[in-house]
Amino acid sequence: MSLAQPAVPATVARLDHTAVYATDRHLSAEFLAAVLGLEVGAPFGPFLPVDLGNGVTLDYYEKRDEPIQPQHYAFLVPEEQFDAMIARLEALGVTYYADPSHTAPGRVNDLFGGRGAYFDDPDGHNMEIMTRPYARP
Repeated sequence: MSLAQPAVPATVARLDHTAVYATDRHLSAEFLAAVLGLEVGAPFGPFLPVDLGNGVTLDYYEKRDEPIQPQHYAFLVPEEQFDAMIARLEALGVTYYADPSHTAPGRVNDLFGGRGAYFDDPDGHNMEIMTRPYARP
């Protein structure tokens, strides 16, 4: 009897999980889950997971010995859920922006025929929600 996992085709690489550094993993994981309408999972060792529902998990990890270096995380979200996410940001008192440089507060963009917005999480990570993927050359 083999307990081996099914092999992933050699031509495919899929992101499975990534660590997101936070000064307070509970605060940051709960914040993102609230905005996206998701649940925070049970702790897994030092990690607190937010399962994005597409096979990718963000594992929040507390890092208190040095400053958090902000990263960018972009989430492709269903069009029909976008307005609810904006409403949750507003209810949380979080400013959202139409651009990644945060120069157009309270506005959304219409890139690639969809809608998008940027906002900071509690540690300054630049989060993005968008309803259409970027058109790449």
